Amino acid sequence: MTLVCRNGYYDSLTVSGRLGGGQCVTVTVENGVISRIEHAEGTPLVLAPAFVDPHVHLRTPGREDEETIESGTAAAAAGGYCALLAMPNTDPVVDSAAVLGSLVEAARRQALVPTGFMAAISKHLGGEELTEMAELAGAGAAAFTDDGRPVASAGLLRRALQYAAVTDRKLALHCEEPTLSCEGQVHEGPICAELGFAPYPSVAESTMVERDLALAAYECRPLHLMHLSARESVDALRAAHARGVEATAEVTPHHLVLTDEAVRGLDPNTKMNPPLRSEDDRQALVAGLRDGTIACVATDHAPHSREEKESPFESAPFGVTGLETAFAALHTHLVAPGLVPLETLLERMSSGPARALGLPEPRIEVGARANLVLLDPEAEWTVTEAGFRSRSANSWLLGERLRGSVVQTIADGRVVHGGQQVGP
Repeated sequence: MTLVCRNGYYDSLTVSGRLGGGQCVTVTVENGVISRIEHAEGTPLVLAPAFVDPHVHLRTPGREDEETIESGTAAAAAGGYCALLAMPNTDPVVDSAAVLGSLVEAARRQALVPTGFMAAISKHLGGEELTEMAELAGAGAAAFTDDGRPVASAGLLRRALQYAAVTDRKLALHCEEPTLSCEGQVHEGPICAELGFAPYPSVAESTMVERDLALAAYECRPLHLMHLSARESVDALRAAHARGVEATAEVTPHHLVLTDEAVRGLDPNTKMNPPLRSEDDRQALVAGLRDGTIACVATDHAPHSREEKESPFESAPFGVTGLETAFAALHTHLVAPGLVPLETLLERMSSGPARALGLPEPRIEVGARANLVLLDPEAEWTVTEAGFRSRSANSWLLGERLRGSVVQTIADGRVVHGGQQVGP
């Protein structure tokens, strides 16, 4: 790789790798734009469009002790990401143009990679009154979500879909029927019964998935389903696609790799919402990712303080980090064993999420902005707390040996990880 830097961008940058693990090329970037793509000699490194994460928690404003825009985007850069969408469950909630505007301005100053923000569907995430969606769209909202809370009222969701049509923004929905989940902690099944925790059945998710898809079909509006975890949810989405319903969905690395067996150790870093489910559910998620029913991988990066996550399992908060480990975890557990092709994983982490949320797609083509990730699929490394750029270390992968690493990330024409970096 050769670099010449001026005014924050590299006048000239070349990077070589195998495209999707196939043809070897050298890509030349000039002033942030891909100017040439030429055949190159063989290399073990893989060059791909950089990743896009449609579901992260940057904890700003309100919990900067857990994460900031700067630390969260540094973690993203280390994980190979060139773009993020942050959730609105902050303090205060992102339910007004004033709060959103301050975040957009802060991201311009502090974010290492381009960062967008989803605004709340309902005021205070309360599920009772819609936000001023048109005003929020004008202030820069990339999409609308109540994040970890469902829009329990079907009438409110229908109105939100109608307003979303006016704003040309998508709704991203957490699918949970609260009268079925009943503040459950663990997937309903033998392990939950053995441990004595309150159950969180898969039907609490799939029932709401079916309702949300029915409303989207009735209103002829697209929507996005967040962090699916159950076989029935994947089946419902696949059936909706067959009927012509325009819906996309995401799945997290932890739901693709782990099952509720991991909860036996009572490690709070295996507690998330939705919960880890059965092996049958996990296999359905992998199949859905592989065949395209599930459009994208999202980390649901959810930093928490050490004090909170070291609480007993039943009182610890839901959520785990994931930006810095997503590719390596999925390469180790899905690609290396032959369950998912490398090319499929790369697409589901890049173009897939970008298309799902209407973001610019990272592309390796002449004239495109340079959003590239260079990967070493054979490199092995151990996940340690000391290695994280994130302010929090509540990872389900601590101590695990992974295969596959991010060598370099280029976001919007800037080298943001690996080599000689240029700040925001």
